[in-house]
Amino acid sequence: MKKLVKVLSLAMSLLLLGCVLSACSSAPAATATLTFGTNAEFPPFEFVTANGTIGEFDGIDIAIAKQVAEDNNMTPVIENMEFDSLLVALQNGQIDAAIAGMTITDERLESVDFSNPYYTATQVMIVKDDSDITCAADMADKKICVIQGYTGEICVNDMGYPYESFKKGTEAVMELVNGKCDVVVLDSATAIKYVNDNEGLKIVEDPSAFESEEYAIAVAKGNTELLNKINTVLEKMINDGTISELGAKYSEMG
Repeated sequence: MKKLVKVLSLAMSLLLLGCVLSACSSAPAATATLTFGTNAEFPPFEFVTANGTIGEFDGIDIAIAKQVAEDNNMTPVIENMEFDSLLVALQNGQIDAAIAGMTITDERLESVDFSNPYYTATQVMIVKDDSDITCAADMADKKICVIQGYTGEICVNDMGYPYESFKKGTEAVMELVNGKCDVVVLDSATAIKYVNDNEGLKIVEDPSAFESEEYAIAVAKGNTELLNKINTVLEKMINDGTISELGAKYSEMG
C-alpha cells in the first residue's frame, strides 16, 4: 500500500511539473525594448507634447524610432537627455541608439557608428526682420547665439566668431526675440519651425559659408547587428516615401 501511495505521489508530482512547464512554454515571450536617446528640443525632429508618438515625445525622429523598433518586433523607449550626453550614453550602454537630428562627422565616427543618412540639412541664420545681416560674414561684429553641441556651434567656432551657447533652441531663439542677441545659427528645418512660431523673425541663408550635412542614427561602435536592422528599416522608409511624408507632416504642425 505504501509503495502504491509513493507511485501515485510521484505520478502527481510529474503531472504538476508538466503542467508548470507547459504553462511556462505557452506564456508569451517578453517583448524586447529598443532604447533611443534623444534631445527633445529640436522640432520638427523631436519635441515634447501632450500626446506623442512614443509617450510624450513626437517628431520626425521619434516616428522613425517607432518604426525601427516595431519592424524588429521590439518596444521603443525614449530617453531624453542633453545633446552632448548622447554619445557618452551610447558608449556606456545607457541607450541602444541615438536619434536626435545628429550630423555625421569625422569626430563622431571615432567613437560611434552611424546608420545610412536619412535627412540632408544645412545651417542657416535666424535674424529679426529688420536685421542688416545678409551673409555669414556680417555676423563678425554681432552677438551670436547657438545651441550647445549642435553643428551651428561648430560652424561659428570654426569661423572664429565669439558666441553664446544655450542647451535649448527655445532659449537661444528667445534671446533673439527679446533683443538680447542679433542672430541664431541653427539647422534649417528647425529654424523654419522657430520662425513660423515667432513673428518678426526671418531666415538668412549663405550656402557659401554653410555646407550641407546628413543626419543619421548612431549606435555603439561595432554594434553591426543593430546597425543592419536600422539600415533595413531606413531604406524601406526612404524608398516608399515615408520619411518625406513625415517631414511634410511635422513641418506643417504649428
